[in-house]
Amino acid sequence: KGKAKDTDASDSGKGSKGLKPATSINVRHILCEKFSKKEEAVEKLRNGAKFDEVAREFSEDKARQGGSLGWKVRGSLDSTFEKAAYELEPSTTASPKYVEVKTGFGYHIIMVEGRK
Repeated sequence: KGKAKDTDASDSGKGSKGLKPATSINVRHILCEKFSKKEEAVEKLRNGAKFDEVAREFSEDKARQGGSLGWKVRGSLDSTFEKAAYELEPSTTASPKYVEVKTGFGYHIIMVEGRK
């Protein structure tokens, strides 16, 4: 059974996008308590606003520096947040690739700037 688990882990680590498994990510997020506010933030991103500017305007958490959480190692984040973040390919705040998740903290819009 241990071998099957190892195989599963390496398969999921590759992901459908062909990302190499990472042990840490440089992540930014926008956290909104209300769904409607998160939707407003997503709308701004869709219209070409920079991720860090939208984060400064909308995010309700302490990471006000454009939503930056810095480098986070696997296992240090909320599991729902982390799973989504590790599946994202890196992008820039000017043209972010982001994902939306809901956790116990609220609604997150997550982007990743780097992986290692």
